[in-house]
Amino acid sequence: MAFLSSLDISGSALKASRLRMDVISENIANASTTRTDAGGPYRRKMVVYHAEDSEGDSFGSLLNNELSASSKAPGGVRVDEIVEDQTPFTTVYDPSSPDADAQGYVQKPNVDVTKETLDMMSVTRAYSANINAFNAVKSMASKALEMGK
Repeated sequence: MAFLSSLDISGSALKASRLRMDVISENIANASTTRTDAGGPYRRKMVVYHAEDSEGDSFGSLLNNELSASSKAPGGVRVDEIVEDQTPFTTVYDPSSPDADAQGYVQKPNVDVTKETLDMMSVTRAYSANINAFNAVKSMASKALEMGK
């Protein structure tokens, strides 16, 4: 049943989006953390997505796969890894801070709250779109069952 794969695709996207929301929330919560267990300020984290069941990354290979008689059903999305952003930390002059160096500068996390807020808005819209797709497939399945009565 093709509609079940549609539910799986939307479900995988919902799961990935929820994890991305959690990571963004962690970034915002630690936007002013200047000392971590590993030492140094908090480093921003990012989620890396990957398409499931894709055999090739080029458009041509995907098109050929879809046009072939043995075409596989499209897959969803999965989270490959959560990576740390390697952009440099910002420094602020604050000699009264316990985390200040000998010159009085404190390294601040590389988290931009505005960027994180925009990322959260984007992932919230993606989450909402996948909920709508999930509900549309569910509604179609329900209508098909009603017609079968």
